[in-house]
Amino acid sequence: MHGNRDAALARLRRVEGQVRGLARMVEEDRYCVDVLTQIAAVRAALKGVERLVIEDHASHCIEHAVESGDKGEQRAKFLELIQLLDKARS
Repeated sequence: MHGNRDAALARLRRVEGQVRGLARMVEEDRYCVDVLTQIAAVRAALKGVERLVIEDHASHCIEHAVESGDKGEQRAKFLELIQLLDKARS
């Protein structure tokens, strides 16, 4: 990771706190809807980190492949990005 490293780490620290809070909620037998709401919040926060990582990949790794002029590297990085985006959707 390059440009978004600090932002991703900050978000991951927040997610870590959310997950600890979620564990406490389960330990305390909190209302299922509240637990599920918190799970959705954690998932959304992780998606935000995922976006930052994909953005970094596109702006650094793929940009480097394009600038290199190497068609094989360009194709490989493009396919890699498609696979990452596909995984991000699931």
